[in-house]
Parts: sequence; structure tokens; C-alpha cells
Amino acid sequence: MPVEPAKIRMGFGLIEAAMVVLFIGILAAVTVPRLNLAIISKYKAEATAKKIVTDLRRTRRLALSDAANNTEGFSLRLLGPGPYTGYEIVNLDTTATVDSHTIDPEVTVTGDADEFDFGLLGNLTSTYTQITVSAEGKIFIITIIRATGTVKCVES
Repeated sequence: MPVEPAKIRMGFGLIEAAMVVLFIGILAAVTVPRLNLAIISKYKAEATAKKIVTDLRRTRRLALSDAANNTEGFSLRLLGPGPYTGYEIVNLDTTATVDSHTIDPEVTVTGDADEFDFGLLGNLTSTYTQITVSAEGKIFIITIIRATGTVKCVES
């Protein structure tokens, strides 16, 4: 009597596939709660601070570049009661809104004032000079130098 060769097995059985899915599910259940989602909020704070700095510099540049036609300058206005919910860039001569942005609810933005006006020479004409951006323990201090309108951002 001839001996039949062993059958060659193709693929995985249902039980084996179910065990792999179960194992991956257990790994996911253990690792997902350990993910530090606070890091995402910290990066949102950094992105928001950089965006505000960029728009403060843009507001200053608009005041400088349009000085021949605009005798009042431009302003960056923070919107809402503190903590602020957004901001807009306003042409002080025509009171037209040039641009506006919303602030992520996970990020807290506070400031000495809610309006930062730049004059014809690019200098800050408003009294207050500081904005604080924070989320999950990461804090950025944005400072505007009144005489020159220079904007700097420092993580503290």
C-alpha cells in the first residue's frame, strides 16, 4: 500500500486568526491609555504662539508698508473675554478686518490687553506689551518691544 504524502496546509484557520486579533486587541488596550495625549496640547500651544507671533509681525509690516496711505496704523485685537477665543487684524484707518483666526479651545491665551496697535513707524502705540499662551504646563510669553515693535517669543 502506497503512503500518501502529507497534505500541505494553506493559510490560517479561523481560530488562529481570532487569536491574533485578540492578542492585538489586548496590546492596544494596554498601550492606548498610556499614550500621553497632553503632548498634543503642548504642541498646539507652541503652534498657537508661533501663529500669534507671525500675525503680530504681519500687523507691524502692514503698518509700515501702508504708512503713506494709512495714517492710523494696524491693530491685532484679541477676541472674547480672557482667555481669548480668537483674534483679528484690523486696519485702524478704515476699521476693516484684514484677517481673523480662532484659538484652539485646549490652548489658553491671556494678555495685559486685548489690543496691540502698531503705528506708522512700526512701533507699538498701545501701552501693554505681553501675551501668554499656555496648555498642559507649556507656557510661551510673547513680548512686543514698544519702541521698535519687535516681537519675541520665549518658552518658560
